Amino acid sequence: MSDRDLNAIARGIVENGKGVLAADESTGTIKKRFDSIGVENTQDNRRDYRELMFRTAGHGKHVGGVILYDETLRQKAADGTTLVDLIRSENVAPGIKVDMGAKPLAGAEGETVTEGLDGLRERFAEYRQLGADFAKWRAVIKITNDIPSAYCIDTNAHALARYAKLSQEAGIVPIVEPEVLMDGDHDLARCQQVTEDTLDAVFNELYAQRVELEGILLKPNMVISGQDAAHRADVQAVAAATVATLKRCVPSAVPGIVFLSGGQTEVEATAHLDAMNRMGPLPWALSFSYGRALQQSALKAWVGQPGNVAAAQAAYLHRARMNWLAARGEWEAAMEDAA
Repeated sequence: MSDRDLNAIARGIVENGKGVLAADESTGTIKKRFDSIGVENTQDNRRDYRELMFRTAGHGKHVGGVILYDETLRQKAADGTTLVDLIRSENVAPGIKVDMGAKPLAGAEGETVTEGLDGLRERFAEYRQLGADFAKWRAVIKITNDIPSAYCIDTNAHALARYAKLSQEAGIVPIVEPEVLMDGDHDLARCQQVTEDTLDAVFNELYAQRVELEGILLKPNMVISGQDAAHRADVQAVAAATVATLKRCVPSAVPGIVFLSGGQTEVEATAHLDAMNRMGPLPWALSFSYGRALQQSALKAWVGQPGNVAAAQAAYLHRARMNWLAARGEWEAAMEDAA
């Protein structure tokens, strides 16, 4: 086990309302983002887009960590500065996505298991040398009338715990991400039951595999209605159900919970986070680890044009600040209108 203080790293990422920018889109995923704004998916464009966010002055007040893709962790800015050094210049911790994606789970039609454990110990050693302070592994749990199966939940929980232990061994804080998807027409109660079943299985495996809970961050979904549900639960109902689920399932030893946005709009994700933090006191920091919900406005402002960098940075900084306020229970909808 590494001599690095994993608890200190984890607490630093979420201290004082800070959260995580998820900038770990794979080459294929960022192509979809770029296609939506008419930008070619080249290595230079990917670098330029990430660089504009990492160079945003003052974003380190609101963001404590940035999750990177393998390519990005190795890249240099246009002036030769490594992107890792750019991130650290704002006192932000660099992180790395280490899983290889969700693949069909044998014997479970429609369900997946996340792969990437083979060779992970060696990859962690390299990622530590490249400057990674934390890592991320995402498990995907889909809801229909017939799934998820206990088999799917347990298989993904086992892989998450194996990853987390290898991460800690390397001196890297693991973000443990069991995502129950918003896709579907399920109601709030169904999401809550599946989320609780998933979190129970995940923490059972983390205990069994001797993962130190003080040295992890949890990245769960919010308990929320399916995107196609006939009736979508309101902000207060989502916040109440999510906090109740976390209190039932997440030990207080975990220093921080950083939610994924999971298909919510930018303002929805902020409003839900704020409502939860107004329900305190809570045993863990409740913050954010958003991708699209931090980047969408910035992406649309940029559209690949160098002359739009300042506008894109302003859009990103605004969203980072709004979510920082929400993580402190200090956000107001009027702040969006003013902006």
